[in-house]
Order: sequence, then structure tokens, then C-alpha cells
Amino acid sequence: MGGVSATALAPMATDMSLWSLFLQADWVVKSVMVMLLLASVWVWAVVFEKTVTMRKLSKSANDFEDRFWSGGSLDELYDREGERPSNPIAAVFGAAMREWRRGAERAVGADIALTGVQQRAERAMVVTIGREMERLERWMVFLATVGSAAPFVGLFGTVWGIMNSFSAIASMQNTNLAVVAPGIAEALFATAIGLVAAIPATIAYNKISTDLARYAARLEAFASEFGAILSRQAEERG
Repeated sequence: MGGVSATALAPMATDMSLWSLFLQADWVVKSVMVMLLLASVWVWAVVFEKTVTMRKLSKSANDFEDRFWSGGSLDELYDREGERPSNPIAAVFGAAMREWRRGAERAVGADIALTGVQQRAERAMVVTIGREMERLERWMVFLATVGSAAPFVGLFGTVWGIMNSFSAIASMQNTNLAVVAPGIAEALFATAIGLVAAIPATIAYNKISTDLARYAARLEAFASEFGAILSRQAEERG
């Protein structure tokens, strides 16, 4: 373990700026700080991307549901948006309509009941919801990891820095506050950066998780309603 020399401690006694504390830190503490800072930047990038994405998805879902419940032809809506869906709710609709169309065509020619076709369409919607939510939940594990692990990583840097500072203080045989304080401040700086990374990550994870759960419930509600429509059509054709 590398120690902090007396000549290294002297400048810190007169310069307590954050940049100075970083520059004069041990290489292990520096590595911890850089890693936490990079994690913090990436956390904010994920938060921005998820926030923008959820707003767009909410708006597009509202627009699609307006068209869906407008009373127009579902076949025409599928031809316009089902083949190349631009949002998850349109993808759920497209997956069900694709299965329904394919099965309905065979059922008419073979005089087969549409109940099985309806069940396959419902399974297709369930699979599509799972796939779309898995895509939306990307990077959520990263937010959870940073939120839980960053304080401990910062604490590791703090412990390492304090051990180095105490080693240097012992070699100097000087416990004057002006000598002790810079090394302790340098070490605590790592914990502070860990908290700076962890607190936004934890808050963002909780908020985005709630939004994703609400959106998943919306997809499931749409799938249930559309499944009921397909069930009525199956009964009418049967």
C-alpha cells in the first residue's frame, strides 16, 4: 500500500479545493473517484433517456388508443400501423391482429371454430408485452446497482485513503490538525462522490420503475380489452 509523504501532505494543508484533493489522492482513491464520477454521468444519461422515452410512449399510446376506439376498421388500422408498429401498444395490437387474420382465414375455409385463434392471439399479446417491457427496462439494473453499491465503493476509497493518511502521519510523528485534516478530507471526498452517484440513481430507479409498472399495466389492460373484442367476434362468427 503506497503512503502519502510529508511533502505531499504539506501542500494539502494550504490548498483544500476539491480539485487539489483529487490530484493529491492515492492512485486507488483516484480510481474510485473516477469510476464513481463516470457512473454518475451515465446515471444522468440513463435518466434523461428514460424520461424522454416514457413521455413519448405515453403520448403515442394516447394517440393510438384514440384511433383504436374511434370506431374505424381494425383491419385498416392494422394495415396502417400493425405491420410496422412505432410504439409498444401498437406492437401488441399488431401481434394479435396478425395471428387473428392468419387463423381466421384458415378457419373460414376449413369450417373451424375461432376459439383457438383467439387464444393464440391472446398469447401473442402476452409475449409481445413481455418483449416490449424487457426492452424498456434496459439499464434499470444499472441504476439499481449504482444506487446500492456506489456508497460502499466510495467508502472503500475513504477507508483506503484514511489508512494511507494515518501511515504518513505516523511516519511524520505529527498529529497537528493542519497536517491531519487534508488527508482525512481527501479520503472522505470519495464517500461524497459515492453519495452523489447513488442518491440520484436510487430516486430515478424508484420513479422510473413506477412509470414502467404503470405502462405495463396499461398494455395489459389494452390486451384484455382487445381480447374481449376478439372473443365477441369469434362468438359472432361461430
